[in-house]
Amino acid sequence: MRYFIAFAYKGTNYHGWQKQPNANSIQEELQKALKILLKTDIEVVGAGRTDAGVHSEQLFAHFNIDLEFNIPTYIYKLNALLPDAIVVHSIQKVQPDAHARFDAISRSYEYRIFLGNSPFNNELTWQLINKKLNIVKMNSAAEFLLTYTNFKCFSRSKTDVKTYDCDVKNAVWKLNGNLLTFHITADRFLRNMVRAIVGTLIEVGEEKLSIEDFKRIIESKDRTNAGPSAPAKGLFLTEVQYPKSIFLNE
Repeated sequence: MRYFIAFAYKGTNYHGWQKQPNANSIQEELQKALKILLKTDIEVVGAGRTDAGVHSEQLFAHFNIDLEFNIPTYIYKLNALLPDAIVVHSIQKVQPDAHARFDAISRSYEYRIFLGNSPFNNELTWQLINKKLNIVKMNSAAEFLLTYTNFKCFSRSKTDVKTYDCDVKNAVWKLNGNLLTFHITADRFLRNMVRAIVGTLIEVGEEKLSIEDFKRIIESKDRTNAGPSAPAKGLFLTEVQYPKSIFLNE
């Protein structure tokens, strides 16, 4: 039987989602806990990879096990085994061929910036002190993300992908007090894409780049033309959506 597991994590002390030989990862912690609980080796396949220091409020992974178990009880036990930085929210039966990565129809991220200096927000936001940003211009530039599909200019340069095309459905900045948040949703994302977009839009906000410059950067398909990547600590994967048809009713 195949199950989807939904979980959240604070990525500060982890080297991203994917298991690595010499670094602690979210995937490794989850597989270790499942092995203890289910008494067999478990491989979990995630909906996507997050880089070192990036956080997730909702990520899905799938795993297979030929075992019936009480899901609420196992969620409780699983959270008791996991580090405090990782929390499992749900486990659901899915269709035998359901895939956490390939069946996802959209992913949403938020990038959080604190406009000021606060010891309480340092690990989970990028703090910008004494910066004056033109948020209206940042939003005007962000709107153009919905009119293009090739985002090679915002992709990590050494990335093995078949296409740089992404269908961006939403991209907007919202200010709430001192918290400035960039919301973006697309069918897929390239490695480092959101952080590169944020770093470039900040330069628009500082008026180092014009809106026309931002368009030319996208059209150039050249990473060296875009701005620096924003720090990992402000980035959150917030939602992954799937067709309802892959989930089995209990």
